[in-house]
Amino acid sequence: MGRSLDDGRAAFGKGAWHAAFDSLAAADAEEPLEPEDLALLGSAAYLAGREPESIPYWARAFNAAARTDQVEFAARTGFIMSLTLVLRGDAAQATGWLARSQRIAAADSPARGLLLTIESVFANLGGEIAHARELAEEAMRIGDRSDDAEVCAMARLTTAETLAESGDVTGALKLVDEAMLAVTGGEVSPVFQGFIYCACIVLCQKAFDVKRAHEWTRALDTWCQTKPGMVPFRGQCLVHRAELLTLTGAWDDAMLEARTACEHLARAGRGPYANALYQCGELHRLLGRFDEAEQAYREASARGMEPQPGLSLLRLAQGNVVAAAAAIRRIVAEIDSEGFGPGGLDVGHTSLLEPYVEIMLAAEDLAAARAGAEELEEATARFGVPLVRARASRAMGSVLLAEADAPGALEKLRAAWSVWKEVDAPYEVARTRVLLAQACRALDDIDTASMHFDAARATFEALGAAPELERLRRVEQPAAVPGPLSARELEVLKFIADGATNREIANSLVISERTVARHLSNIFTKLGVSSRTAAGAYAFKHGLV
Repeated sequence: MGRSLDDGRAAFGKGAWHAAFDSLAAADAEEPLEPEDLALLGSAAYLAGREPESIPYWARAFNAAARTDQVEFAARTGFIMSLTLVLRGDAAQATGWLARSQRIAAADSPARGLLLTIESVFANLGGEIAHARELAEEAMRIGDRSDDAEVCAMARLTTAETLAESGDVTGALKLVDEAMLAVTGGEVSPVFQGFIYCACIVLCQKAFDVKRAHEWTRALDTWCQTKPGMVPFRGQCLVHRAELLTLTGAWDDAMLEARTACEHLARAGRGPYANALYQCGELHRLLGRFDEAEQAYREASARGMEPQPGLSLLRLAQGNVVAAAAAIRRIVAEIDSEGFGPGGLDVGHTSLLEPYVEIMLAAEDLAAARAGAEELEEATARFGVPLVRARASRAMGSVLLAEADAPGALEKLRAAWSVWKEVDAPYEVARTRVLLAQACRALDDIDTASMHFDAARATFEALGAAPELERLRRVEQPAAVPGPLSARELEVLKFIADGATNREIANSLVISERTVARHLSNIFTKLGVSSRTAAGAYAFKHGLV
């Protein structure tokens, strides 16, 4: 046993997790290990990606330590098991180990601080935000008093979660940054590094701070390269990494992470597994693999997840605008009727609003599209974070473009383009440039429009975004209409020739009277006329009615 045990300890110290596991398991087979070495064996299993094997070793370490009055060590081991089980979706087992650990942990001990963070997580999930905040802040006080880096980091992250839920995004992200310094500075053990990173990514995404999530991801990936045998990301954490990789255009890597997440989470059946399936569906949709996307969305739905807005966007890409509009209207109406907690982050709603605007425009319901874009702009004022600002600017830009306000659209779209470039999101940059091209073309700036179209095409081709390439082809070569007018302007001109009022035209085309007035202004300018009568005469003269 002596040689295997020494080898296992040495391998663990070097970050050779597989070798550490093999040696420590061999030593345990020769003679049962002591609690600390059993915990080391469980950690080696976890870090080597053999997560199911880690729990039994940690459980043995807990029981052996508790029997010999090593209560602090036992309670900390219980915390690790409980948190691992929470992240894996095994809530019942997690609660059991939490209760067992709480019974033995001394008041104000570092282990008690760790256990309070899990209590806070459960309170937060149950909607008890104020109580969750109290528990997290008490954990933070214990960590500071004991000068325990692991307790301090976990407590700060848990407190950040409660701040984010209460609307204090800035305060939450400051605590996230402080906790992550303990990870990149090597102040916490490898198992805690994985825990803290995953929590950091979740919080950054809740706060829509993609740039910060990228920064910490790069920092931890650099650290992981020094530990080649480590498997720090699993389950729900892999789903969040897949979302980040999708945004940054690394779609092959994103698919690998999403599929790996499905494998890790399949046993849990619901919740996190459904999220992983949905992310696979999103990637298939973006790549034009519509059958695979449909299957993934349906499987996610079967496991309790609302597969929106992905499924609605799939229907839109398939050309079924009626089905897309019906589904997105339903889910947005349901969220509106449910309402949100005071100061809480309307994460689901803001992520739905831009697709809602896009689909309403495709359904020619301009009034609904504008209402959605205005609501998204209100969210921007509330959150003040880049991702929401980019979505809001692009949504309103697309509405203004549909309302024939090309100058106004250009201003909004340029703002969105700037943010998407800043967060390094090539797909979103390209989608925005397509709209910019349309705005420039409406202002007769054909050269700039061509450059935006060409840049967008190159990005879509590099990503393999087949549906967007097809959409770009249609947008670049709009259906020809007689004379200098756009298709919508021609519709309005026909109504003018029939003597319709602005209100009648607005009702018939399901647009606002303000939009009708803007179309009239454009028609008068393009035809070189100054009255409705003259415009009607032009229509009759040129056989347009």
